[in-house]
Amino acid sequence: MSTIPESAQIGNHAVIEEDVKIGENVVIGHNTVILKGTQIEDDVTIGCNCVLGIKPAVNPRMRKVSKADSSLVIQAGTRIGHLASIYSGTQIGKNVFVGDHASIRENVNIDEESVIGRAAIVELNTKIGKSCTIQTQAYVTGDTTLEDHVFIGPCVSMSNDKYMGAAAFSLKGAYIKKGAKVGNNASLLPGITIGENTIVGAGAVVTKHLEDNIVAAGVPARNIKS
Repeated sequence: MSTIPESAQIGNHAVIEEDVKIGENVVIGHNTVILKGTQIEDDVTIGCNCVLGIKPAVNPRMRKVSKADSSLVIQAGTRIGHLASIYSGTQIGKNVFVGDHASIRENVNIDEESVIGRAAIVELNTKIGKSCTIQTQAYVTGDTTLEDHVFIGPCVSMSNDKYMGAAAFSLKGAYIKKGAKVGNNASLLPGITIGENTIVGAGAVVTKHLEDNIVAAGVPARNIKS
């Protein structure tokens, strides 16, 4: 049975399945669906037409995720826009902002006060640190790590499969260290590391590791300034 306090505001035609836990002063928009087992803490606002707590679908060619059967947890003070979809097995920290049309897959951890922009996509097994910004229509591939205070510009694209399915490869996205910034429309190839406080210019293609405290630009990206 779900727990819904009197202080919660539930929109018209919202669906709340069994075993959902909702904290105090939660706002849920019209037509939003909260699926079984989802946990929503105090002072969370959820827009209209969202689907939260989705169980991932699989077929024989897709890998299984060990935490896919665990609950979606949304911590206190988080704001979720309209038409967002968030999967089970994910944890969203305090005071996070998730924009309209965003999609966040299973087994993702987003730390406090980070921003996931409008129509951004965050794939499975990804860790996002504190106070990160992922801007509009950025694509964060699976198996990616962002340390604290990382900035990802609009339409940045990442990949995690070196051989694009043609050969066996352990899937691994980028590792982006604390304070790094990636400009709009940059592309990050599988397994690369971007150093602490490093800036990647707009439109760059990062094919190799980048050291700390540099500015890199170009195709392929190279150090142009310390």
